[in-house]
Amino acid sequence: MTESKITLYGAYWCPDCRRSKKFLGEQFVPFKWIDIEQDKEAEQFVLQKNNGKRIIPTIVFEDGSFLVEPTNAELAKKLGLKTEAKKTYYDLIIIGGGPAGLTAAIYGAREGADVLLIERSGLGGQAGITVGLDNFPGFPEGISGQEFSERVTQQARRFGVEILQAVDVEKLQQEGGYHEVYTSDGKHYHSRAILLATGASYRRLDVPGEEDYIGAGVHFCATCDGPFYKGATEIVVIGGGNAAVEEGLHLTNFAEQVTLLVRGDKLTASQVAIEKVNQPGSKVQVRYNTAVDSFDGQDSKLKSIKTRDIKTGKIEDLHPAAAFVFIGQQPNTEFIKGYLRTDDSGFILTGHDLKHINALDALPFETSVPGIFAAGDARHGSVKQVASAVGEGAAASISIREFLRKG
Repeated sequence: MTESKITLYGAYWCPDCRRSKKFLGEQFVPFKWIDIEQDKEAEQFVLQKNNGKRIIPTIVFEDGSFLVEPTNAELAKKLGLKTEAKKTYYDLIIIGGGPAGLTAAIYGAREGADVLLIERSGLGGQAGITVGLDNFPGFPEGISGQEFSERVTQQARRFGVEILQAVDVEKLQQEGGYHEVYTSDGKHYHSRAILLATGASYRRLDVPGEEDYIGAGVHFCATCDGPFYKGATEIVVIGGGNAAVEEGLHLTNFAEQVTLLVRGDKLTASQVAIEKVNQPGSKVQVRYNTAVDSFDGQDSKLKSIKTRDIKTGKIEDLHPAAAFVFIGQQPNTEFIKGYLRTDDSGFILTGHDLKHINALDALPFETSVPGIFAAGDARHGSVKQVASAVGEGAAASISIREFLRKG
């Protein structure tokens, strides 16, 4: 494991500390976390660095320099991440650097298109923080999510894809026949075609410890990470909808027992899924009216979950091998709201769906605005697996090539 050369001083309750930890983690930057509420010497160090003020996060770098309450943009600059493009015009601008966006970038650049890829967080998307990919073809021994992401990124750069990191896209517009992409740092770029590959975010519980143990006992994908717990005595699943119940049933292939923690007094999954849970011999145990208050661990691994009975207030610690959180997903599409057609949940409608709903003659993966395409988890109907995201990125690039040739 790479030695940490950055130290982040903060506290568990500090939202800016959580944001900085998340940013560094997404960029695969190793760092040491010190909670100043648990370490008085560290608290004195922070006071000394800030002229007697207790300001967190205080982030100290290898060369002795430090940043206090930095924005993500300030952190990106300090880390040497590229946040500004060389030009203002590109044949294709891809928004999102997960498997779909990176694959489309490789295909586009390899065919001679001038490609700019903009990613707001870490390259690789959700795949980048997955413990391992055991079901991706071509890797019989599996591959870590981080290594997979680094390989695909390296491949994109080899074909000349220009990549911006830690840059948010705020809005899209059209002007003079071109698509305009406006970023949060005040820049804007224009292109003939855009691919939206912004992915979707798993909803978080936002309780202490959750962020700390993601990938180390706290997970959001049973297909991806369930096999790592084969033979476990117990796995906890948090949620009561279709995803939670179905993924919980899937996890019984690996654990002797799956405990489903449900905040309400009933499951909201389909009747078929509920019947599977309740059938005799089921390995799924359901605990209703149960909230999760915190995740606790040791040696960077999850060790226990503090739960609370919503009706009685009783506190109890569970000690599962892992916890899988399934309380919904939300597409990262807020910036195109009202600009493109989406379904009721915000997932982008494309191609065939538009023909049925709005009688629009769109290319495969093309959105309701000609020249703007979508692929991966942000697209309505996507499967939300790495292999399918790669496939969608490749397929979308074929449609984009057709669109560019027509133009």
